[in-house]
Amino acid sequence: MNYEIKSSRRCGQVTVPSSKSYAHRALICAALTEGKNTILCEGLPDDISATVDCLNALGAKTVFGNNRITAGCIQPLTDTVRYTDCGESGSTLRFLLPVAAAIGGETVFNMRGRLPGRPVYGLVNALEQNGVSIEKNGSLLKCSGRLRPGSYTVPGDVSSQFISGLLFALPLLPGDSEINITGSTESLDYIKMTEEMIKLSGIKFEKKNNGYLIYGNQSYRAPECYKVERDWSGASFFLCMGALSEKGITVRDLNISSVQGDRRITDILRAFGAKVEVTGNDINVSKGQLNACTVDARNVPDLVPVIAALAAGANGITEITNASRLRFKESDRLSAVSEMLNGVGAQAIEKDDGLLIYGKPVINGGTVNSYGDHRIAMAAALLSFFSKGKIEILNADCTAKSFPGFWEEFESLEAEV
Repeated sequence: MNYEIKSSRRCGQVTVPSSKSYAHRALICAALTEGKNTILCEGLPDDISATVDCLNALGAKTVFGNNRITAGCIQPLTDTVRYTDCGESGSTLRFLLPVAAAIGGETVFNMRGRLPGRPVYGLVNALEQNGVSIEKNGSLLKCSGRLRPGSYTVPGDVSSQFISGLLFALPLLPGDSEINITGSTESLDYIKMTEEMIKLSGIKFEKKNNGYLIYGNQSYRAPECYKVERDWSGASFFLCMGALSEKGITVRDLNISSVQGDRRITDILRAFGAKVEVTGNDINVSKGQLNACTVDARNVPDLVPVIAALAAGANGITEITNASRLRFKESDRLSAVSEMLNGVGAQAIEKDDGLLIYGKPVINGGTVNSYGDHRIAMAAALLSFFSKGKIEILNADCTAKSFPGFWEEFESLEAEV
């Protein structure tokens, strides 16, 4: 669907869904635990649905209903080919490819959208050096054989999901293994989330310089009931909208001490000059004197589209750096963000690894091509707060990938007179 927004600043209160990053991890740990476990998760983003479907294809019996996921333990079916559908979820593929390899047998992963072109070679290479064969044929990735304990070397500057996938899988092997990380490690907070979830599930490991020692012959013991905290990534869009609202916007029930890296949005908003107030677990952001700043996106890549949209309405020139990985997301996000801003009368310059955004108090408005990228579509909604004309977003329903109900929450805000 396309979605049209009239020019208007808004205010009010919203609630965001559960964190899909935590939900992925909780689901995998539960599916590797004997018996049945319950995961309390508000909303079912497309990416989480993909992980549920893939876990079931691997032999779990996992069902979703009434904001509750019941996860059954994987019962390996090694005598038959398992066909999984990852949709467009990079997390699903990179987390479950090592898990499937640890279980053994033959698994075919179907990849949709831009997923076949997103980086996975560094992980594939580490798996192939330790006992499995992986063959890519268009949108299909076939994994055959079974992993053996050993040394696994992966790059740290391509995707933190390579490391998380190995952290899930290697405890299942019959002996100890090592993960060796080359280069700088980016998106560290996402790895910390994985560490937190596997520790909570009884898995032991040791961190060492540039890697991990993972003990073999371990069994997962995930909590019988786990509540997934709310999503700071989803909250960031409304918090940034609040920075353009006199009365402000409040996002309710966030975990202020969360490991989620995108909780840093509050620090970034303060750096821009927005007013940020914390009351218990509620965050209110309202308009201040917004001035440009420099944002290092190394550990907050998912925030770039909405930060760029906000920067378009701030005074001065904002620079976003260390964001080259965004070229391999659901869209080439650096190109898509630049096109979005320039297309509605803002001014942005695309660099190899970032963006320069020249702030304006008012932009013209116009049509935004989301390229089917949920974060581009949601960021575009913020542009209506300082546009003269309407903002039309093409393929706006792609927000379901991470934030089902986004447009309903947006419409619940009141126009600010």
